[in-house]
Amino acid sequence: MLGGQYYLIAFILAVIVVWFTTPLINHWGRRAGYVDQPSARKMHHRPMVRLGGVSIFLGSLVALLVVWNLGAFGAMSTKGEWEVWGVVLGGLAFFGIGLFDDLFDLSPFSRLLAQVAIASVVWNMGVRIDFFTLPFLGNLVYLDILSLPITVIWLVGLANAINWIDGLDGLAAGVCGIAAVVLFVLCLFMEQSEAALIAAAMAGGALGFLRYNFNPAQIFMGDGGAYFMGFTLGAVAVIGLVKVAAMATVAVTAVLLPYLVLAVPILDMSVVILSRVIKGKSPFKADKGHLHHRLINAGISHRLTVLFIYALTLWAGSLALGFSNIPSGWGFAIGATLLLIYLGWQVWRNSRSVEEQD
Repeated sequence: MLGGQYYLIAFILAVIVVWFTTPLINHWGRRAGYVDQPSARKMHHRPMVRLGGVSIFLGSLVALLVVWNLGAFGAMSTKGEWEVWGVVLGGLAFFGIGLFDDLFDLSPFSRLLAQVAIASVVWNMGVRIDFFTLPFLGNLVYLDILSLPITVIWLVGLANAINWIDGLDGLAAGVCGIAAVVLFVLCLFMEQSEAALIAAAMAGGALGFLRYNFNPAQIFMGDGGAYFMGFTLGAVAVIGLVKVAAMATVAVTAVLLPYLVLAVPILDMSVVILSRVIKGKSPFKADKGHLHHRLINAGISHRLTVLFIYALTLWAGSLALGFSNIPSGWGFAIGATLLLIYLGWQVWRNSRSVEEQD
């Protein structure tokens, strides 16, 4: 296992780079006119620069390059190197797709096609889901030829799921930051040092960005940031958790852990797509059917909505900590449950108050 200083360096460096570069990017974006205009579907009421993902990407990349230069990745096998390069280069490519869309408005089909192509290349580099487990039975089912399509669906789906929840100030950044911290703890516990380092850098980039993105936001992350974080979180989950399912001690749970950690964006996307299909609409046509839209429409404040979804994400992640048998994992789960109950009660009380006023 690596010394703890590498993880701390990666996290702090990512935060520092994000803090220093975001105001510069915001200033340049306003002057260049790369802003997201208000509309009936969107929640903001003034033009906002949508290039904040550049600072998140730079923070994570600089942090990883520094710890790499310090020797943190020095003891990897050839197979492990290919997997890490797959995550890093795949993240770069997904960021590029999103940034290009932020600047020039790509069509949904061209974005999807490029994402599928990149995810396929990353699969070939070793970032792949080769098996899944049957709940409560513990049997590993190997996917064989289905490995490629399932891995592509996972990586592309998560990138877009994070992009879809990026509808309120600080929501996507906070959800990704929480998920990255949980992934870091899980990967560290399972002795997946390289995956833990990437997760630490991602956590620093996402949580550092909240300084400028939490309500009231000064800048948005845009598609570049959302695609980068969604893909990277999904890829880290694959190389850091799913791969260790071959270990007898964690075979039953390891494959399920990524779905718990990232349950909120996965379920939100799934419910929205199902709802649109049932109504006869295109599953890719944007609407106000997401969880955060429903809470806002129920009269819940912007900040309380975001905090409630944070708590929901933390609660799902704490269940992953419990199921992985991490010491005190279930203690964290109990604490997260109490926090979720409290914020859930606040949401219920506020919605009742709005109903009574109507």
